[in-house]
Amino acid sequence: MTRTTSAVARALERIGRLDPALHAFIELWPDEALAREREAVARRLPLGGLPFAVKGPSGIRSFAARRLIAAGGSPVGATSVPGPGTHWQTWGQGAHGRTVNPWRADRTPGGSSAGSAVAVATGMAELATGSDGAGSVRIPAAWCGVFGLKTTNGLLPSPDRSGLASAGVLARSAAAAEPYLRHVLDGYEPDTAPGLPLPAVYSEDLGFAEVDPEVAAVVRAAVDRLVAAGTVRLLGRDAALLDPVRAWTAIRGGSPDAPEAVRVRRTNDERLEALLTGGALLLTPVTPNRPHGHEGPGDLYSTALTWAFNLSGHPAASLPAGFTGDGCPVGLQLVAARGADVRLLAAARAVEDALPAAPVPPAAGRAAAGR
Repeated sequence: MTRTTSAVARALERIGRLDPALHAFIELWPDEALAREREAVARRLPLGGLPFAVKGPSGIRSFAARRLIAAGGSPVGATSVPGPGTHWQTWGQGAHGRTVNPWRADRTPGGSSAGSAVAVATGMAELATGSDGAGSVRIPAAWCGVFGLKTTNGLLPSPDRSGLASAGVLARSAAAAEPYLRHVLDGYEPDTAPGLPLPAVYSEDLGFAEVDPEVAAVVRAAVDRLVAAGTVRLLGRDAALLDPVRAWTAIRGGSPDAPEAVRVRRTNDERLEALLTGGALLLTPVTPNRPHGHEGPGDLYSTALTWAFNLSGHPAASLPAGFTGDGCPVGLQLVAARGADVRLLAAARAVEDALPAAPVPPAAGRAAAGR
């Protein structure tokens, strides 16, 4: 059996070994996945049966999933999302229990694209679809040590009536996420050689968030490394946004014309336009905190640094930045101008090239050693 035709079988075998402990999946479709792979190979479709996972019970019906299938992708299963009635969203509930962070079993993987991040981090899928209404792709990507991209709001269809959520993808790297944009976006044209150094603005807290000092230190060290490598050139611009919590809540609750929502959205849009002038990127930590326990985040808003860009609509990505002393992954967030999704992916690839390669989580490493 060739490498292409065995990819789904290898993914299913890995799921069978790993998922009983990780609980990343709620459904598996082995027969359908293998059949789709055979068809994709026979028809010489561009993705050649690439095994991917979809977010949640409705993920298989998403626009992105349909596009990936049409290009020859082979969905292996649906990944975990928070359980019903949950008042906080940074966790997941698999078919047999709560979803486990592959780096620390006592911590959540983040969410709501929880299982998608775990599946990608541990090699159970080569990429996974997600959706991001407040950080639901970027937070689990950060906490599981993988790449995650929230596309520009409105660029792809979304079932979210508020307009806050947008489609996204999780993969082991920005390079591995490229097939998603290539086959899901209309008129995709790759941007493979961004001019270096990339102009960028760095902000630890966006002007309002309280950030764990160790998380901030990990991200700042990554940014300093990018500057030293000639990948990034920092600009002297002040990223002082208004805290979007009340505006986001009002819009999510169906009141987009509430005075607070209008004021915050208008002010932040103006400030972001100034920050991103000339093709600049905005660099921040993805979350103000490290992965919390399975009992919940307490009073912390893990979304503090992500949901401003759901409110504004800008594309944003999470890349692995390093680890805290207790072994928790930390994410570096890259934000670009609206509609600059392909350029953001190219910038993310350049950033990846200048940072240490993301290691394999302990759970995946043990599985590989046991082959």
